[in-house]
Amino acid sequence: MDWLYTLSGFVVGAIVGLTGVGGGSLMTPLLVLLFGVHPATAVGTDLLYAAITKAGGTAVHAKKGHVDWRITRLLAAGSIPAAALTIWALSFLPKRSPEVTHVISMSLGVALLLTACAIVFRSKLQRRALAHADDAAHTKLRAPITVAVGALLGVLVTISSVGAGALGVAVLFYLYPRLPAIRIVGSDVAHAVPLTLVAGIGHWMIGSVDWALLGSLLLGSLPGIWLGSHASAKVPDRFLRPILASMLVLIGGKLIAL
Repeated sequence: MDWLYTLSGFVVGAIVGLTGVGGGSLMTPLLVLLFGVHPATAVGTDLLYAAITKAGGTAVHAKKGHVDWRITRLLAAGSIPAAALTIWALSFLPKRSPEVTHVISMSLGVALLLTACAIVFRSKLQRRALAHADDAAHTKLRAPITVAVGALLGVLVTISSVGAGALGVAVLFYLYPRLPAIRIVGSDVAHAVPLTLVAGIGHWMIGSVDWALLGSLLLGSLPGIWLGSHASAKVPDRFLRPILASMLVLIGGKLIAL
């Protein structure tokens, strides 16, 4: 089975490299629906997988000056405490109970549907935000809203491992419409590292991480991301994103129906 995990890691890594959408949107439901991994273990393992893979991306973005550290700090100010509190709450629940399975599957399904909407409507949200970018109220509330968004992402990512990628980027495009796209993406990737690391360590402490599975996924995903990133310039984005969004809607609906 290990080689199938490695192959899955390669495929998901290649898609992440092509589209920029976070691996949690694909990897966690793949582990749950295809391989029958318990949702709690799939989420915990995927969080550490994301922390490791996105650390490399953060280093590249930071070196090129593509990270707005103020935005990253604002997001983290909300997400890190929210992730810690969510882990604390999860620690009181029975690890393999049907209730926990239902909560995680439902949260994962909802997160995937929200991610699909973020992929489809990102450009429209950015255009709408640009029209109101100079409003005094929009500017004044930007920082506290960023912290609040971070808190929501902290809860969602800790429960489902989904949301730190496409969903976070879509919200940042709306809040900071004049910021170059590459700095939005770089700031979001940088924020995802401490968030997924804290949430992943928390899941490890409550026994929801499979280290052998994590190693198998990384073995395939790292070359997959490298290959997908180099091929991304040759594949039209306007074709990839609707297909990916449709996949996420179908998978999300399936998880909600479990």
